[in-house]
Amino acid sequence: MLSGARYPYPKHVWSPAGGWWSRPANWRNNTVITFAGIFAIAYGVWTVSADREARHVQPDRPIPSMMWAKQYKNQSQES
Repeated sequence: MLSGARYPYPKHVWSPAGGWWSRPANWRNNTVITFAGIFAIAYGVWTVSADREARHVQPDRPIPSMMWAKQYKNQSQES
């Protein structure tokens, strides 16, 4: 499907998304910076969560979080 020609639009209307036909020149750089920030925050949350994880009832079989939880890392080093 072909799109039509760009029609005149009001210049005084402000849009947080950038308005009509927004295509900033540095969108790749903005995307990389955004994903780097998301990754950094996710890594920080993951690290804090793994440090604070404690199980009061031991699982009867191995579970994935045993690979990174501090509680089980200390047990494997003592053995």
